[in-house]
Amino acid sequence: FADLVLETWDLQCERNGREHRTAEMGCQQLVVRRGQPFTITLHFSGRGYEEGVDKLAFNVETGPCPIETSGTRSHFAVTDFPEESGWSAVVQQQHGGSLSVSLCSPTSARVGRYSLTLETSTGYQGTSCHIGDFVLLFNAWHPEDTVFLRDEDERREYVLCQQGLIYQGARDYITSTPWNFGQFEDDILSICLKLLDTNPKFLRDQNQDCSRRNDPVYIGRVVSAMVNCNDEDRGVLAGRWDNHYEDGMSPMAWIGSVDILKRWKKFGCQPVKYGQCWVFAAVACTVMRCLGIPSRVVTNYNSAHDTNGNLVIDRYLSETGEEDRRSRDMIWNFHCWVESWMARPDLAPGYDGWQALDPTPQEKSEGVFCCGPAPVRAIKEGDLQLKYDIPFVFAEVNADVVYWVVQRDGSQKKSTHSSVVGKNISTKSVGRDSREDITHTYKYPEGSEKEREVFAKAEREKSSLREEDEGLHLKIKLSEGANNGCDFSVFAVINNNTDTERVCRLMLCARTASYNGTVGPQCGMKDLLNVTLAPRAEKSVPLRVLYEKYGQSLTQDNLIKVVALLTEYQTGDVVVAIRDVYIQNPEIKIRILGEPMQKRKLVAEISLVNPLAAPLNNCVFVVEGTGLTDGQQIKELEEPVEPQAEAKFRLDFVPRQTGLRKLMVDFESDKLTGVKGYRNVIIAPQPK
Repeated sequence: FADLVLETWDLQCERNGREHRTAEMGCQQLVVRRGQPFTITLHFSGRGYEEGVDKLAFNVETGPCPIETSGTRSHFAVTDFPEESGWSAVVQQQHGGSLSVSLCSPTSARVGRYSLTLETSTGYQGTSCHIGDFVLLFNAWHPEDTVFLRDEDERREYVLCQQGLIYQGARDYITSTPWNFGQFEDDILSICLKLLDTNPKFLRDQNQDCSRRNDPVYIGRVVSAMVNCNDEDRGVLAGRWDNHYEDGMSPMAWIGSVDILKRWKKFGCQPVKYGQCWVFAAVACTVMRCLGIPSRVVTNYNSAHDTNGNLVIDRYLSETGEEDRRSRDMIWNFHCWVESWMARPDLAPGYDGWQALDPTPQEKSEGVFCCGPAPVRAIKEGDLQLKYDIPFVFAEVNADVVYWVVQRDGSQKKSTHSSVVGKNISTKSVGRDSREDITHTYKYPEGSEKEREVFAKAEREKSSLREEDEGLHLKIKLSEGANNGCDFSVFAVINNNTDTERVCRLMLCARTASYNGTVGPQCGMKDLLNVTLAPRAEKSVPLRVLYEKYGQSLTQDNLIKVVALLTEYQTGDVVVAIRDVYIQNPEIKIRILGEPMQKRKLVAEISLVNPLAAPLNNCVFVVEGTGLTDGQQIKELEEPVEPQAEAKFRLDFVPRQTGLRKLMVDFESDKLTGVKGYRNVIIAPQPK
């Protein structure tokens, strides 16, 4: 027999991409999911393949030092019956000189970029030929993959969906901001793989790191550390919370991960400036979805940052409601992290499913700024000793807050206060633009027997004060929405639930604030030394907050913290109430003109009215949307936008992909920043 000569081959990127749900990554490279067969075609010249005469085998290798024992190299022959445990190749069909072969990886294969080599031999003669590279991802569709997710709608949302909503604002005024995850956009996959190859564990021991890339727990931990740059590990984002972002991008200005990841690569893996919690979480979510691990961004309202691990957050207030003698413990208005879905074979049964991963640099874990994966189930059950970092996340959703009022003579009085940590834990619903409340996955209902058991297990008393009916009650209410550029009123509502008259001092103070709990200058204040409350009566005291007072110091988080202190003269008891008021930005209006169809021009008309009493200068619109626009479209307006006037422009774009897409807009100017809007567009396929 003459030698078998390989002439050309076809990795069938398009067909395999469709079958493996990776087609949106383009057809330039083969991207497949583990445990699922993919087909390649080999064309021989002269004569075709003959079974029994010709031997065919493949080599797959990943990483810089491929070794069989590390699972990073495999050599396997073409057979009739595939092996269960390892890589396999099976002849599918033969037409003259062309041969279709189906290759399949084990569900425990390492993810990453592989090189594929074919070895042919006839008799004693053998040749080998490199036929290309492919990328192998986790497979949420395969029942034996550790990231298997049963529900198809959930797989579509948490692995395939490239756009979403992230919840922000305040517990009493939850807002959503659109985000372009863009995990299948050009170059993002190779950037995610580069991130794995830049991580210090890889640089320390390449063989060991690559051999652990079959484990989503390991990958999750690496990604959580690499999204921040606090370990000088060439991480993706630098965090900053002080409202000075001039030498970079303000964290509020981003509308997607693609821009951030591309900048990181372009500037030689230098950290991109700047991120805050939702930016860190969203970039980590992009990387995890890109690698095939189901992931979502979640937001926890009134999130505790407990630095000393005692599950109590002590806050100190002066008699005028000012923060005093700050402890390092903080309550953030909200905090975002990521949940990723995976099995935990490293733990006892019962902890598979959603795992919390927090890439925002807060505390070190095993010497590195990363957090998780912490099984959400373990947080709910108070199993603090399990891996990883459960005490920290448990405190974020469960810590008790104690407000101490520091009197003039320096003595401290413990106040009664009912705001509780870990409220309205939120994520985007599957397949819809609405909010899903997942608080019940993190904690048992408050006051339930089960909640007390969990706290006992965590060796903590739950001291949180049950609202006693007796005594004085204090709440802060808002009559109408608070719009940027306008004055608004807040009300301290006091209830005397006793049978005797009470005489009190009421202090009401408003300050601009950042979402991480830090406060700025005062923008409204009232001190009433003589408030008399009749038995069983209610009194409402207004405080007017003026734009001319808050406008200058409002941070880009658009928050105003209102503190009320009620001191009863007779007993000296103090009641504290705190409310975060979210100042609403104007709405961005988006109109789509034309019939939304693939590869046909559409026009978006985008506008916003200036609500302030002063003109807006240096106005910029940034528009992006996976499958709709080609990258980011930036429009700088030449003229200032006068008060009550409209900033407006038209954008032409040609959608490349079909289905439901989001067109996202960010607006920046000198006085109004981080204004977001989006519009859902359903793109029809081109008529055949």
